[in-house]
Amino acid sequence: MSSLDAGIAGRLKRTAEGLVPAVVQQHDSGEVLMLGWMDDEALHRTLTTGRATYWSRSRQEYWVKGDTSGHLQWVKEVRLDCDGDTLLVKVDQVGAACHTGDRTCFDAVELAGREPGEGS
Repeated sequence: MSSLDAGIAGRLKRTAEGLVPAVVQQHDSGEVLMLGWMDDEALHRTLTTGRATYWSRSRQEYWVKGDTSGHLQWVKEVRLDCDGDTLLVKVDQVGAACHTGDRTCFDAVELAGREPGEGS
């Protein structure tokens, strides 16, 4: 059983698996770093330890970002969106955020892009 504050837990809209997506952003630059998944316990651990903790859907276990890689995420702020179905976790990222070694998981090939004022 999670120790997540009941007021926070009551606002969360979870997937069928009990998870909420967590968009992770560098706190000072606004750079989007990665997407992780949290359940109530992962969010509780994140809020109480100041270290970003996620639920690994592939390994079915909790993981604290940086425990094995050394690429830590120090939590500066956590917000819940207006629908209660997505978290925004603002961190101070130390090293790479992506498991590939890239600074961000969004460094891959751009799928689409437009110049300002181009198209709709």
